[in-house]
Amino acid sequence: MQPLLTPGQQELVAQAGKLADVFAERASLHDRENSFPHENYDDLREAGFLRLSVPEELGGFGAGLPEILPVLERLAMGDGATALAFTMHLSPLGQWASVWRRTQSPRLAELLTKAAEGKLIWASVTSETGLRNDMTDSNTEAVRVEGGFELTGRKSFATNTAVATHCSTTARYEDADGGPRLLLCQIALDQPGVRIHQTWDTMGMRGTQSNDVELTKVFVEDSAVVHSLPVKHLDARVLETVWSWAMPAFSAVYTGVAAGALDWTVRSLQKRGKTGDPVLQDVIGECQILLESSRALIRNHAEDVMSRRLFTGDVQDGVARCAVVKYVAANNAVQVMQRLVDVLGGMSYTKKLPFERMWRDVQASTFMPMGNLATRKLVGANVLGVRTLPEIGPDETGPDSRAKA
Repeated sequence: MQPLLTPGQQELVAQAGKLADVFAERASLHDRENSFPHENYDDLREAGFLRLSVPEELGGFGAGLPEILPVLERLAMGDGATALAFTMHLSPLGQWASVWRRTQSPRLAELLTKAAEGKLIWASVTSETGLRNDMTDSNTEAVRVEGGFELTGRKSFATNTAVATHCSTTARYEDADGGPRLLLCQIALDQPGVRIHQTWDTMGMRGTQSNDVELTKVFVEDSAVVHSLPVKHLDARVLETVWSWAMPAFSAVYTGVAAGALDWTVRSLQKRGKTGDPVLQDVIGECQILLESSRALIRNHAEDVMSRRLFTGDVQDGVARCAVVKYVAANNAVQVMQRLVDVLGGMSYTKKLPFERMWRDVQASTFMPMGNLATRKLVGANVLGVRTLPEIGPDETGPDSRAKA
């Protein structure tokens, strides 16, 4: 069963499928060598996919969330690591595009145009060891200097920095009027004071090369502080951009990895003449149902974002809804892989076959933001009517406000 898609989605997914088949041939080498698939990025650029979510008026294809998510799923069927790294570029551009369409911000137009021209590849660098990555605080220090701030700290899980030219990052400004604020900043990765440490040596998603990034007095001019909020607050602007786009994007990637594993398993069973076994039919049917349930939830979420229904309630409820999408897709993907292990037996444990890599890659899904425990606590508190953090609403931030520190 293939996902139900519109003609426009089908065309993009068909292009993604051609790329994914090539990526699949390279995936085992990059996994084994713990290396970034630069040639895959060259192919994505050649296909125009690096400007997929840039508005047509600014030189892109104008794809929104409903078009982007099936593309990410299809790419992940070939190589989950490439799809996840690509997400860190594609999703932020889509977030900015959605804000630009409403605000016509010249600053956003400039960034999106640079991306369309191939002068900008993005990464989102906000995670820090020992701090939950929920976009409410940071251990990175921001110090006020003339014309802006200097950032000092160390970020972990910096996916896509092997190829990115710029990134978004976070820092805590302790001396802000009214109390500490979280600054959301944009920096170039070739700026003085930026150093990437080769720390990535993990069980799965090895090709993402999500290494540590150290910042030492990295200058950020005032205009590159794109937003700020009081620390330990949920924020409407962050919901509208980061949470509403990143959670379904991660969901699509891990659904794609599991879908690729299911497809490979089905073809293996067909070659071995095992398709008539009712026990195997039961397992394959269960896996397909799990994938279809994830796709339905992802599709519904995309519609809620594009229609802005997601943003009509309070911020906590919106963040919880985003987290549910990621939670269901991640855990469904893990369950699919485990059930397929029952079918494949020792084949699932063999490094020369692609299933073993896919199985390892999926394990990252449940602790990527928002992780399982954090999601259950947030959703539970939301259902019980418990306010977990103070909120900053849309009227207080504005669609393109920098909320000056």
